[in-house]
Amino acid sequence: MSDKQHLYLVDGSAYIFRAYHRLPPLTNPEGTPVGAVYGYTTMLWKLAEELHKANGPTHLAVILDKASKSFRNDIYPEYKANRPPPPEDLVPQFPLIRDATRAFSLPCIEEEGLEADDIIASYARAAAKKGWDVTIVSSDKDLMQLVGTCAPSSDEPEHPGGGCIDMLDTMKNQRIGPDEVAEKFGVPPEKVGDVLALMGDSVDNIPGIFGIGPKTATKLIQEHGSLTGALDAAPDMKKSKLKERMLEGRAMAELSRVLVTLKEDAPLPMALDDFKLDAIPPEPLMEFLSTHGFSSLLKRLEAGTGSPSRKTDLNPPKADNGKEAAPASQDGHRQPLPDMPAVDRSAYICVQDEETLQTWIARAFAAREIAIDTETSALDAMQADLTGISIAIGPNDACYIPLGHGGSDMFSEKPAQVPFSRALELLKPLLEAEAVLKIGQNIKYDLNVLARHDIMVRPIDDTMVISFNLDAGRSDQGIGGGHGMDELSERHLGHTTMKFKDVCGTGKKAISFGEVPLDKATEYAAEDADVTWRLYQHLKPRLALEGGTRIYERVERPLIPVVAAMEREGIRVDREALSRLSGEFAETMASLEKTIHEMAGEEFTIGSPKQLGTILFEKMGYKGGRKGKSGQYSTDQAILEKLAGEGAEVASKVLEWRQLSKLKSTYTDALQAAINPKTERVHTSYSLVGAQTGRLSSTDPNLQNIPIRTEIGRQIRQAFVPEKGNLLLAADYSQIELRLAAHMADVPPLKEAFEKGEDIHARTAGELFGTVDRDTRSRAKTINFAILYGISRWGLAGRLGVESDEAQAMIDRYFERFPGIQRYIVRTLEEVRERGYSETLFGRKTWFPRINSKNQAERQGSERAAINAPIQGTCADIIKRAMSRMLPALAEADLGHVRMLLQVHDELVFELPEGDVEKARPVIEKVMAEAALPAVDLSVPLAIEIGTGMSWDAAH
Repeated sequence: MSDKQHLYLVDGSAYIFRAYHRLPPLTNPEGTPVGAVYGYTTMLWKLAEELHKANGPTHLAVILDKASKSFRNDIYPEYKANRPPPPEDLVPQFPLIRDATRAFSLPCIEEEGLEADDIIASYARAAAKKGWDVTIVSSDKDLMQLVGTCAPSSDEPEHPGGGCIDMLDTMKNQRIGPDEVAEKFGVPPEKVGDVLALMGDSVDNIPGIFGIGPKTATKLIQEHGSLTGALDAAPDMKKSKLKERMLEGRAMAELSRVLVTLKEDAPLPMALDDFKLDAIPPEPLMEFLSTHGFSSLLKRLEAGTGSPSRKTDLNPPKADNGKEAAPASQDGHRQPLPDMPAVDRSAYICVQDEETLQTWIARAFAAREIAIDTETSALDAMQADLTGISIAIGPNDACYIPLGHGGSDMFSEKPAQVPFSRALELLKPLLEAEAVLKIGQNIKYDLNVLARHDIMVRPIDDTMVISFNLDAGRSDQGIGGGHGMDELSERHLGHTTMKFKDVCGTGKKAISFGEVPLDKATEYAAEDADVTWRLYQHLKPRLALEGGTRIYERVERPLIPVVAAMEREGIRVDREALSRLSGEFAETMASLEKTIHEMAGEEFTIGSPKQLGTILFEKMGYKGGRKGKSGQYSTDQAILEKLAGEGAEVASKVLEWRQLSKLKSTYTDALQAAINPKTERVHTSYSLVGAQTGRLSSTDPNLQNIPIRTEIGRQIRQAFVPEKGNLLLAADYSQIELRLAAHMADVPPLKEAFEKGEDIHARTAGELFGTVDRDTRSRAKTINFAILYGISRWGLAGRLGVESDEAQAMIDRYFERFPGIQRYIVRTLEEVRERGYSETLFGRKTWFPRINSKNQAERQGSERAAINAPIQGTCADIIKRAMSRMLPALAEADLGHVRMLLQVHDELVFELPEGDVEKARPVIEKVMAEAALPAVDLSVPLAIEIGTGMSWDAAH
């Protein structure tokens, strides 16, 4: 080791909560919850062992909070008053976590009346004054005040130079030095406390000055040099809201400065030299792991394999401040790939006889974990013919089982293959075996293909969904929003897969997969299974390491077979009603076309943006035309709506024509073509990775964008009907986003209104405008939702038809009446800028790599999305949990024949016999209302509106 002493101080409290939220509930042999203990143990093991192996670290201690109260509560009783008590199942784990630390033979320091940050500060300063370098293992912004070079102590003549203090964020694998602190706060570390005192901290309930956020706080300290300087300058500021707030909030800012100041001279309960880092003695750790049933970690210890997770770079490169991405880089959380040989397509086996198939099935049973993939004749899982199945049980250990190969001509020679029905008969026990995990990439498709052959695949894992739960938003390019197999293979494995067009061709010369020669088909199909198996080995461990286990295991994985079943159910549509609507739309469009041509004075193609732009801005002379790079005028909806608002009737007519054209092509025509000839129902396809916030998206056909409030939209919904003797039941969450906002932002007036069942928009109108009438309620409704989407003053002005100053006054008044909403917005943006992602109540992460972009439009777009993502994502999580629980609840109530057909936004649509409505209604309502429990106990009730009828429209 280096001659220079290097102390690492671990912020253990942060580790505890990170561990708790990463892992599902676990219990030890005595039934005590130990999920957080297990996560904490793996994290600490990794860090301690690697520090010991590294060239440089010499000393290590873990610092914990002794209690929830500290000397700061004596100064300000409301300090941390907003923090909820720790989860009930976490409380008994606190002493076990202390035991875990000591099992590693590491110092575990905690002191009554002090917070962990104060102990860390005192040890860090003491060590640095002795000339030691200090690294604080944490990302806590309060501790960033300590970063930098410390002056030497006069009491340590043998150490003439002071040591350096930096931080290590193991989540982002990032060193934090003075440059990184200055990049984050805009001021050097010694001024961070001044910025924090002005902006306050809603998490710790440090008041700061109301209305001053991070940017304003930084600017004030930059301009005036200190908190005192900024406060002293307030009387001379020009009249403004800021001046008023500075004058009124001086006392709170000064109090906040005391609260954020770390105690750096606390007595040290253990000597620094007692923190010396040595190898971990195995005996105490072995006893601890055995006691709590951590068998997998125990095996690693006994095998001498050391840390059960990836290596932490002890000297990671500092962030490139020239980049526009968030601090967490695109690859900052990547787990090194397990050692595997390169993909070798020549190693794959084509199974053409029953004996070989039996051998592979036996090997798959023994493997207990296999990747599967189906090859079909088409993309529509409900109509495609099954052409073959591939299985992988290890790298390059994969096979392809052809089931329907041979030319389309009846005289074409068929290659040798196991007869279709016999092959499925042999594969069925394997694919349904509970003891064998089946891994797929978008396995929902394979479930539906095989279910049509009476094979119900289980249990399952899905690499596409796992990738989405880890990296949603990190990449918005490519198949599946960045989660398709080809892209994942390139990104994680560095391997370029064979493309479908490479084996089947394109255009007129394209052939079906069943016509592909078996050697090429085997390379392509078995590679899919092989790559899926490899991706799983890489992605699945990341769930526990990066906090994705809760959302995947509690929300997403249980949903996959449920959504697959809904797709198979489909929904009946009235072909005649759709045909009639298509005819009516065509007639109205023809009439509109004639009117538009008369207004223009000539005939032209209305659907051509180029011709329409020329007519509007050159021939008819309307102002505001803008040409793009192509040289043609923009005629998008915003432009036409602007012209219509200025009195251009032709623009109104074009908008009407466009709407009818879209509805006709997208719905009334497309739905008729989408009717499955065998089931006579329409089967949409739901994507579990299509929306960044976690909501399901619907395609082929899209059933989620049918207009709800227009008469035309109602007519289309009237064409969705039940089978004879049945009804449709629609169950819809009422104002769920506002309810979640009231809970997540802790807004007492809104929570009270929901508890009492009041009209929330009327309540908001009363709070904002003092009176409630049709106009103020409408405005309040717009504001309620717009604020949650991070709308700007100009955006709100456009929606309400007012000047931007008036819109800003409304936003200010809203925040004054509901300060919790503003605190939520500030806190959310602060967290996203720091971490790079937002998080729902259930742990769903959405990444925003452009949140710190220097491009204003990109940055502001990310900020708006980041404000809404936790709320909208939690909505998605809740309805998904309801869907997963719904069918078992109905079956338990002897209502197993009730079919769940559609999920549209916050609504579920069912089909059931008319006589079962009264029995099914309370079951459906209870499941939806309690979907958040027990993981999240909301402080507002979830209200469900249920309707029934002989059409989807009538059920509303």
